[in-house]
Amino acid sequence: MGTQKSSNVHWHQGQIARADREKLNGHQGFTLWFTGLSASGKSTMAVALEQKLHEMNCRTYILDGDNIRHGLNKDLGFSPRDRNENIRRIGEVAHLLRDAGIINMVAFISPYRSDRQLARDLSKNDGTFIEVYVDCPVDVCEARDPKGMYKKARDGVIKEFTGISAPYETPENPEIHLLTGLYDVGECVGQILNYLHSQRLIR
Repeated sequence: MGTQKSSNVHWHQGQIARADREKLNGHQGFTLWFTGLSASGKSTMAVALEQKLHEMNCRTYILDGDNIRHGLNKDLGFSPRDRNENIRRIGEVAHLLRDAGIINMVAFISPYRSDRQLARDLSKNDGTFIEVYVDCPVDVCEARDPKGMYKKARDGVIKEFTGISAPYETPENPEIHLLTGLYDVGECVGQILNYLHSQRLIR
């Protein structure tokens, strides 16, 4: 699905560069890519972090898995092929937001390492793609189950459900590893902010 089908297209370069936008914003544009099982705390972390960054006068935006499937990706299901395309599109949107100088938080299960790597590759390894592994045991996620998804998966209502009937490939070298089964939201957000300060991505 990611193959270029049109040959007569050319990139049009504007006069305002990413560095100009970042100077105006007062910070770099970068992506925090939250990956983990359903109910591991991805969206919760993204929302809490955005609040902190907003208080620091940072320009932010959250790309949440469920929200995106209401619009941009509403034509996609949960087959492996559709999951690939889902993440490919989001990787491209995150890349555009970085170019706009915006701090964007991507909260998607994104179960396959290869898909996450493709999203990372768009950053050309410039340090502005930060993989955040939201690590929570499946039994804890299932006990939370705020949307009742695990029960539906166990009952066979939902097919190809990550962690139950579909695989999740854990990150091998994430920049940030959050243990959300052990630490609360405030502690995890603090861990993220410490990393961002250490990399001089925020002041």
